[in-house]
Amino acid sequence: MRIKSTPFLLLACWVAPAFAAPVQKTADLIALIAPAKAEQAWLQIPWETDLTTARRKAVAQNKPIFLWEMDGHPLGCT
Repeated sequence: MRIKSTPFLLLACWVAPAFAAPVQKTADLIALIAPAKAEQAWLQIPWETDLTTARRKAVAQNKPIFLWEMDGHPLGCT
C-alpha cells in the first residue's frame, strides 16, 4: 500500500511556519533585549571588592575611589 505524499507535504507546509515563527520572534526579542557592546563597557573596569585593596591601589595611582554600596538585605536592596 502506497501512501500519497501530497497530504503530508501540505501538512508540513502548514505546520512548519507555526514552529518557525516563535523561534524567529524569540531571536528578535533576544536581539532587542541584549545589551549592546557600549552598554557593557563597565564590565571592563577592574572592580575591587575589598575596600582596603582599593584604597592602596588608589593611593599608588593617585586616583579617587568610586564607592558603590547598598544598604539593606543583599537580595532586597532596601
